[in-house]
Amino acid sequence: MRGRLAAVSIDLDEVPNYFAIHGLAVSDRSGAAAALSAVYDTALPRIADFAASHGIPVTLFAIGRDLARPESAAALRALSDAGHAVENHSYGHRYDLSRLPRAAIAREVLLGAEAIAEAVGRRPTGFRAPGYTVSDALFDALDAVGVAFDSSVFPCPPYYAAKALAMGVQRVKGRGSSAILDTPRVLAAPRRPYRPGRPWYRRGGRRFVELPIQVTPGLRLPVIGGSVALAGAAGARLLARACAGEALVNLELHGMDFLDRSDGLEALAPFQPELRIALGRRIEALGAFVEELARGGASFVRLDEASRERGLIA
Repeated sequence: MRGRLAAVSIDLDEVPNYFAIHGLAVSDRSGAAAALSAVYDTALPRIADFAASHGIPVTLFAIGRDLARPESAAALRALSDAGHAVENHSYGHRYDLSRLPRAAIAREVLLGAEAIAEAVGRRPTGFRAPGYTVSDALFDALDAVGVAFDSSVFPCPPYYAAKALAMGVQRVKGRGSSAILDTPRVLAAPRRPYRPGRPWYRRGGRRFVELPIQVTPGLRLPVIGGSVALAGAAGARLLARACAGEALVNLELHGMDFLDRSDGLEALAPFQPELRIALGRRIEALGAFVEELARGGASFVRLDEASRERGLIA
């Protein structure tokens, strides 16, 4: 094992997914119709600049159906050719993926992998579930199709409570949401890399490795793009120090973390907290987090590389 590792992974959920989460309709009047591909058109170049400025690789989780757009496929291929990893975020980003029959789940996973392979010339080996929501049926499907690693489990009480509250408020206001709430058993899952069993939130003998989304030791506070940005540069350094003793720090971001409300997303700003923080301040906080980990001796790797480090697995 190479010592302490860190990885930055970024889910490339396009703008329409956020409208679906918040129960909003995309219309020309919203100003978002012209920004439906902002993650690939605007965020990806910023992600490439961020990675280059810090000298780190990133792991990109792509949605297969988005790659039918030639411009998006070409942009993703450029980052893959530059040495970044492209992994599978399913074909259609169904938030209820974990609730489908195993055969239907496997089809979504395989179609996503095929679309990515066609776009970048490399078949993905890893998977991340939409909305971090998993099940034994999903993990059975991942085993069946030969996925090498998954990075979906997010055992974070504050995040779970905040998501439940937000969905409840939306229902009261009469707005539906495509999101679903995971089982609270996720809060009992290991916070460090493990080989899942059955049930999935216990250690066991499945063939693939689970690389959970990062939380702090003890209180299991979220260590993701939104929380790092809200903390600011000084708070981001504190979060990095809190995780400094981990064998792997798995920082998960979204393409939205690299977008600004002025990128045609004014209609989303009331619902997406990160869009109410200046983009420069968010990028500064993310940079501070990465720099603090590097200063503490962590080596940055892609998630596929981390999954092959046997010394990580509990």
